[in-house]
Amino acid sequence: MKNIDTAFRYVRGFTMLVIAGCIVICCYALYKSFEAVALTQEKVYILANGKALEAFSSDRKDNVPVEAKDHVKTFHTFFFTLDPDDKVIKENITKALYLADDSAKRIYDDLKENGYYSGIISGNISQTIRIDSVSVSVKEYPYYFRCYARQDIIRTTSILKRNLITEGTLRNVSRSDNNPHGFLIERWVTLENKDIGVENRK
Repeated sequence: MKNIDTAFRYVRGFTMLVIAGCIVICCYALYKSFEAVALTQEKVYILANGKALEAFSSDRKDNVPVEAKDHVKTFHTFFFTLDPDDKVIKENITKALYLADDSAKRIYDDLKENGYYSGIISGNISQTIRIDSVSVSVKEYPYYFRCYARQDIIRTTSILKRNLITEGTLRNVSRSDNNPHGFLIERWVTLENKDIGVENRK
């Protein structure tokens, strides 16, 4: 009887161990399955020029610095790229103002009131901008940025080169067609906008 009782305990213990092992294996298999499904859902295949390209989705926090820098670049490009055409100026400024708060609108209104845009049209002047660098600090919210750029003011006989430094903060807003990055520039100010040289046109 003692041998039977001991054998029964051994069998019972072994059976419980096998059941526990099966449960662990099943749980692990389920976990890996969900993980694999999640990874496949993050993959997107894009067909471009007959080739399938693989793209991965990611959380916004992973892309904040990149998107913030591109948002600042896009805003400055629209705001400072001007041609002697009233329609082009309005289109670019409208696109820029979707990306910033009333601090940019005030600067635009001041320039308009001082005849800056009418002077560009009457003088057949074009203005372009080249962004040298954008620094964004994501340690504190709203995110602080500073933009370093060069402006070329192209006249009939010369090109005036200017140095431009601006700063401001970025606040999160909803994404839209007019604001694909989901940021809004606030407290935008110009720190420096001085002439650095004139180049004669041939």
